[in-house]
Amino acid sequence: MRLAKFLAHSGVASRRAAEGLIAQGRVTVGREVVTDPARDVDGSEPVAVDRTPVAPPSDRLVYALNKPKGVVSTAKDTHGRPTVVGLIPSERRLYPVGRLDADTTGLILLTDDGDLAQRLTHPSHEVPKTYRARVAPAPVKAPALEKLRGGMELDDGRTAPAKVTQPRLGIVEITIHEGRKRQVRRMFEAVGHRVLELERIRFGALELGGLRPGKHRRLTPAEVQRLRGTP
Repeated sequence: MRLAKFLAHSGVASRRAAEGLIAQGRVTVGREVVTDPARDVDGSEPVAVDRTPVAPPSDRLVYALNKPKGVVSTAKDTHGRPTVVGLIPSERRLYPVGRLDADTTGLILLTDDGDLAQRLTHPSHEVPKTYRARVAPAPVKAPALEKLRGGMELDDGRTAPAKVTQPRLGIVEITIHEGRKRQVRRMFEAVGHRVLELERIRFGALELGGLRPGKHRRLTPAEVQRLRGTP
């Protein structure tokens, strides 16, 4: 593992800030001051910052959060808006797994496990995410549903096929595995419908369930293992 990534996983700082610490000569590996953030570390030599030993925690944290509307999916916000990280008190540095836009509510994961976050967000793994949308006008007719299912042209390219159902008139559940900006909203706009409310109800193998808006819970080891096996 690269040294900057090791420090970030240890909760010392973000990866960019860790690179700054390394460049300042504040990090040692064994007895050697290291100034190269790409230096490989494998745990065989102690790592310290300002002579204080650091190591990744042995037990990783993964939380499910029901993100309320108006909360942004970042660790910090330059405009002073509330963030998902601020909703989970933790001594460790947590970061969101992917993003939901400020107007979208529902399930988002936060973790200090970089490998799991990479597993769940990298496009090559095609992790499915299910959203429940309330749209207007209602209902969404069969031809529009078929277009959503089959893939469609957006301004940033063609979407992959999606799973789409309409359990109630004007309420549509859609499962995609891509993560383009405001993708679900743009897909509905492309078939003539405006999204009034959008909630993510499933991420990989994990469902939102009865978790109330603004509340969080730590995932069980079994749930984390299922996420690692997603989809």
